[in-house]
Amino acid sequence: MTSTRERQRAAARARLEKEMAERSAKARKRRQTQAIVSAGVALVLVVAGTVWLAVSLGGDDDKPDTTAAAPGASECAFNALPTDQRPPQIKDVGLPSNEQSGTGVQTMTIDTNLGPITAKVDRSLVPCTAGSFTYLAEKNFFDNTKCHRLVTEGIKVLQCGDPSATGNGWRDTDGQGGPSYRMPEENLPTDKRPPYPEGVIAMANSGQPGSTGSQFFIVYGDSPLDPAYTVLGTITGGLDIVKDVAKAGDDEAFAQQAGGGHPKKEVVIKDLAMSNPQG
Repeated sequence: MTSTRERQRAAARARLEKEMAERSAKARKRRQTQAIVSAGVALVLVVAGTVWLAVSLGGDDDKPDTTAAAPGASECAFNALPTDQRPPQIKDVGLPSNEQSGTGVQTMTIDTNLGPITAKVDRSLVPCTAGSFTYLAEKNFFDNTKCHRLVTEGIKVLQCGDPSATGNGWRDTDGQGGPSYRMPEENLPTDKRPPYPEGVIAMANSGQPGSTGSQFFIVYGDSPLDPAYTVLGTITGGLDIVKDVAKAGDDEAFAQQAGGGHPKKEVVIKDLAMSNPQG
């Protein structure tokens, strides 16, 4: 009898020890889970704090660009020439605004002593160049200037836009004038053949990138020029005037340099105007 009770008591102790061991294991697992969760929460808080700190203390690069151009506008770079690099042929009329409209079509009207020459300028293609041209026209920059260069062999262009090419006769410095700033090229016809077909009006430059100023040329016959000059627009009227000037020939003053010379039939720009953008 005693032996039976002892066996029962031993079995009960064994069950109790087993239950206690199971409870202890569950409690230990629960504590581990809580510890893992707590550590995870702490990690999230640390990461969140780090992100907040980075945003709060970040440099200017993380801030929104408040200087971006307004919708439909372009940011332009009009680079002023150093004052010690401005020859007397430079005409200083200040700088255009760096923000220029990139929408609408303008009409350029060149009123010459031989009659009007008109062109269409699409600002979506040349917002900065069109903006510069409009600015200079408003300053009467081109008034009473002469188209100083004509090329009848090869490239077939009449070049104008030098503010120093005025008065009677010609000077050795003709073609060296411009505004007191330069700008990058736009709308280069790299995919066009020929790059500069008859009727195009384009900007002259020194051959170096970013050297566009005020001088421009009217193409009166398909030209194989390298596509390094901004296409400003397309002639819509008066191309016959340019062709008549070309028929009269040039004096070969630039024959040993860039080619061509002063046109024998003088072309004087009495006024150059740019209409308000339409469309």
